[in-house]
Amino acid sequence: MRSSFPADAPAIREPRHAPVAHVMRGGMIEGVHYGSVAVLDGEGEVRTSIGDIEAACYPRSALKPVQAVAMVRAGLPLDGALLALAMGSHSGEEHHLSGVRLVLELAGLTEADLRNVPDLPYGPAVRDAWLREGRGPSRLAQNCSGKHAAMLYLCKLSGWPPESYLDANHPLQRAIAQVVEELTGQHIANVTVDGCGSPLFAVSLHGLARAAARIATAAPDTAEHRVANALRLHPEMASGTGRDTAALMRAVPGLLAKDGFEGVQVAALPDGRAVAVKVADGADRARTAVTAAALARAGVEPRLLAGFTGEPVTGGGRTVGGIRPVAALNPPGAPVTATA
Repeated sequence: MRSSFPADAPAIREPRHAPVAHVMRGGMIEGVHYGSVAVLDGEGEVRTSIGDIEAACYPRSALKPVQAVAMVRAGLPLDGALLALAMGSHSGEEHHLSGVRLVLELAGLTEADLRNVPDLPYGPAVRDAWLREGRGPSRLAQNCSGKHAAMLYLCKLSGWPPESYLDANHPLQRAIAQVVEELTGQHIANVTVDGCGSPLFAVSLHGLARAAARIATAAPDTAEHRVANALRLHPEMASGTGRDTAALMRAVPGLLAKDGFEGVQVAALPDGRAVAVKVADGADRARTAVTAAALARAGVEPRLLAGFTGEPVTGGGRTVGGIRPVAALNPPGAPVTATA
């Protein structure tokens, strides 16, 4: 149940992570990925907990749907594909760049007004093509440019100074922080700067999962529903062609999901079931497999998740192993999987 008063901020400490996945080679454990996993049921109760889901952590881009809710509540008029782009970590494909240009045009601004860090496109194929053309890093190509364009657009509409929109004390960022605390149900533990330059708020994995569930279950006349609808209908605008999080949303009906750097993933279903994952070493190869296993633990049919097993482990040019989530993430009633 949603409280009007957020709980105390999560503790800032060394997280008590636990094994979440084994790297298998030739039937033997070659490596272990540590992390934390929260699985909530449809009532918001913790169904499965691995590691330390109450410690403060940085959700990175997995928090973007919450940021988008705050912007829509404050008057951002975007919908559909452009709203999905506003919460995206895009690959830098042409439809992403065109969308960012359109949002800037609506605001009467240009790429020069963006304050995110210049970068090459995030998608490997797009980045390779970009470099072959002799192009360097740009603010437009950086994967968070959709969020930054939306922030600038809202500033222009609200009469807020666009030059300082990344300042943590800017009216935009204060509005975002308030919604972060409301939807996570807890006070922010710390504020720093994300890789793109925007303020980054520390919450717990438990709070992140709770926020995703509240967005996924929101009534049709709410900002949360607008955000969820945009993300579900346009997952590639928030990521890119062939990206795992977009594919996961396509595979599981009604799923809302968002990934973030350093091994973070959040996902929620329309009935309120939700998962949040943090892989301690930031490895994407474990993030996908652990997220799929957590969703299975939450009750998603395993057949829908069959394609999300993580990267294979190869030897001599052939597959000799893979990523195996720990037995604690097996669905209830399933046989316990051996870990060696």
